[in-house]
Amino acid sequence: MVREQLVERSCAWCGEPVAYSGRGRPPRFCSPVHRRRAWEVRSAEERAGRPVSKGGRSTEPVREIVQRTETVVRPQIVQDAGRGSAAPRPAQRLSGQPYTLPEDAVEWIEALAALRREAVTNPKVAPFREHIANACEKTLQVLRSEMPGPDGTTPGEP
Repeated sequence: MVREQLVERSCAWCGEPVAYSGRGRPPRFCSPVHRRRAWEVRSAEERAGRPVSKGGRSTEPVREIVQRTETVVRPQIVQDAGRGSAAPRPAQRLSGQPYTLPEDAVEWIEALAALRREAVTNPKVAPFREHIANACEKTLQVLRSEMPGPDGTTPGEP
């Protein structure tokens, strides 16, 4: 009596040997990835044979529509009313974040406190301290000149 038993077979995708334990259905693929690839090929062949209206392959060339959007960022030039000369306004901070001004009085107070701390602790600010002081003095003059008096009018109003 002659008895034959399957010991191994080759993978249906790559041809590598696939071991068989002798129990159950013999495996056809060496890995789940190869089983999936084989299924993708089989299902693609089935879809290719169908008409285009039922999801089949088209014989027309592929057409592409490409939209290109280009954004250019430029610094904005703002006229300084006090000096009459143009000064560039930074479009972004040195950190790369967008440049924004504080929106209310609390944010302005916090920003000025941070400026005061930086002026004392940051050595990179030292060369610019005089420029910052001049700008702060001009701002202070404007703030004081436009402060309403006790009667509710600003100085210079009739």
